[in-house]
This record gives sequence, structure tokens and C-alpha cells, in this order.
Amino acid sequence: MSRAFIREDGPTRWEPITTALYQLRAVGDPEVLRQGDDLLELLRWMETHGQGGYELRDQHGLLLARNAD
Repeated sequence: MSRAFIREDGPTRWEPITTALYQLRAVGDPEVLRQGDDLLELLRWMETHGQGGYELRDQHGLLLARNAD
């Protein structure tokens, strides 16, 4: 195994970050409905579930897209 995948400061192996890059929420609601790493998949979901209004935000909470009625 490459040394790039071994942590130098401890006995455990390096593991990738598991936080999702994008979050889908109802407009005005802080609860996350869907999350994932595929931006196009989440945009398509917003398009097919258009009634009600949704917001797509990045992992820092920055608004990327909205489809409000």
C-alpha cells in the first residue's frame, strides 16, 4: 500500500471525509431532505419534485439553487 494512504501521526489508516457536498432542503426549513455529492442528480430531483419549493445548498450553507413557487 502506498504511504499516501497511511496516517503518519497515528496507528490508523487514512479515511476520506464522509460529509456530503450538497444538501437539499425545503424553502425556509433547516432540515435536510436529501444530500449527496452529485450536483446534477440533486438538480434533477428538484426539477421532478418542483411543487413546494426546494433549496440546494453547499456544505457550508451557501445557496446554489432554488425552485420556489
